Amino acid sequence: CRCCADGRRHGSILYSILRSQERAASPAGQGPRRGLGQGQATRGCPCGGWRRRRVALRSPQVACKAASAVLVKTLRFVQNVPCFQELPLDEQLLLVRSCWAPLLVLGLAQERVQLETVESAEPSMLQRILTTRRQGEQTPPRGPAPGRPHHGPAGGPHMPSAGEIQAIKGFLAKCWSLDISTKEYAYLKGTVLFNPDLPGLQCTQYIEGLQREAQQALNEHVRLIHRGDEARFAKLNVVLSLLRSINANVIAELFFRPIIGAVNMDDMLLEMLCAKL
Repeated sequence: CRCCADGRRHGSILYSILRSQERAASPAGQGPRRGLGQGQATRGCPCGGWRRRRVALRSPQVACKAASAVLVKTLRFVQNVPCFQELPLDEQLLLVRSCWAPLLVLGLAQERVQLETVESAEPSMLQRILTTRRQGEQTPPRGPAPGRPHHGPAGGPHMPSAGEIQAIKGFLAKCWSLDISTKEYAYLKGTVLFNPDLPGLQCTQYIEGLQREAQQALNEHVRLIHRGDEARFAKLNVVLSLLRSINANVIAELFFRPIIGAVNMDDMLLEMLCAKL
């Protein structure tokens, strides 16, 4: 279709990177991915200023490879849901565009990907003054350097803050503390995927019914497997509520920009959705 063709024109290079990384990824089910290391404890002043500090991944290539493999696996899971395949393509794309980030973070938790970050040094006031003065003395460039995106006068791309990264780490830790099973992850992903509250949806009632079914299936599974833990279903719903604090732009900046550069996630998701993963 035309949509798939447009996706191939815009995202073929990105998609090739993701597919090559997936093929090189190690098999799942081997426990925590130590390649990303353990996150260090966050230290800062009581006023919470540490939350505004900019941080980056210690090993961005390793982290991007792991996140790309999880994204491919996540979209394969979505494509294999029969009820999802029955939806029109524009409805599918709208759902995936809205939930790819929380689904990816759920996948990171399921694969036990651990994040190791380092604080990114920010220029001091003196450095900024000297840099601005030097730039004023030099002839302004005619355009961005080849292969580098132009970010305008405001500076470089937004770097995730310590608070934003801590939200992701806190979510992963919560999932691991509950020892969520494969089926529970599947039902959680179904609840996230079928969001009937998105503006622009046409099959609202159908999608709302699918989300309700996912929640009911999760509740029945918990009551059958965890009979002694009456609060487990509520704890799993807390996991869903924590996903609301995950910013999709932060996920893209953290896992994809360091390697791929400026990422148009809409184009990449469209191509991956139209492809047979």
